[in-house]
Amino acid sequence: MKLYEAEDKMVSLIRDNYDLLQMLGSFGISLGFGDKTVSETCEDNGVDTHTFLTVVNFSVNGVGDVQNDDELSVPTLMHYLEASHAYYLDFQLPFIRRELEESLNPNDSLGQLILKLYDEYAHEIRRHMHYEQRVLFPYVKGLLAGETSANYSIETFSRHHGQADSKLRELKLLIIKYLPHDGFHNNRLMAALHDIYANEEWLDQHSRVEDYVFVPAIRRMEREMKQNDVTKNITDMVFKKENSEALSEREKDVIVALVQGMANKEIADHLCISVNTVITHRRNIARKLQIHSPAGLTIYAIVNGLVDISAVKL
Repeated sequence: MKLYEAEDKMVSLIRDNYDLLQMLGSFGISLGFGDKTVSETCEDNGVDTHTFLTVVNFSVNGVGDVQNDDELSVPTLMHYLEASHAYYLDFQLPFIRRELEESLNPNDSLGQLILKLYDEYAHEIRRHMHYEQRVLFPYVKGLLAGETSANYSIETFSRHHGQADSKLRELKLLIIKYLPHDGFHNNRLMAALHDIYANEEWLDQHSRVEDYVFVPAIRRMEREMKQNDVTKNITDMVFKKENSEALSEREKDVIVALVQGMANKEIADHLCISVNTVITHRRNIARKLQIHSPAGLTIYAIVNGLVDISAVKL
């Protein structure tokens, strides 16, 4: 197992793993980087070095400690996945189909069946990737813009993420077992079959990067946004008084009594007022502070120095 680092030469990565060439394109890294290091090459191309190396090392070694990596750049991952989709849908799927068309007799029923199976496989892959482009990627971009969704999460995607590889297995077996009949078509089919196997590996690697690098990164982002929302809501609730009517001294007394666990009748007796007056004060407090729960009033009272935390009835 070799873990590449930022100071390694970029050309060394490609020399050791030529199958990373397509990955470079998906990250937006062009050839012609000379003897520059990984970090220099990434910086020249506006790519986050840590994220690039994480995907490379995960893809090369098949494993990696990425579940709790909070340094990953989600925008860089998004660019990589979107470009990978474009490569596979716009180039690789049509390219392999052309190879098969050139290798098969269009008048042969078995050749037509093979093309039909390939088209069904390609349709499933397109449907899967189009779903990600239509639903998943906009959702993540919304998170990056600070928007959350009550109807969707990364878990929804993760639960249904899978590959349509049964038709591809059947297609490969048909080619291997029953075709071809002459040397010329044999050579063409060998080349097409090699590309099918290579791209099956690429698609599996792509899926694993989504499952083990991208999905955990989005989970962390969702958790952080939820925590930030809770903090913001509490802060807004506590300091709402800055933009609202000031509380009267009597209303503050009512808050203190409520925090100490008193019921309306007890508050009335304690402050020598009627129960109806207590209810009116509570209504005014809720209107002014926009706080409607005992827990919210407790936080407000502690933060604003109306009570000491030791006096709070939990």
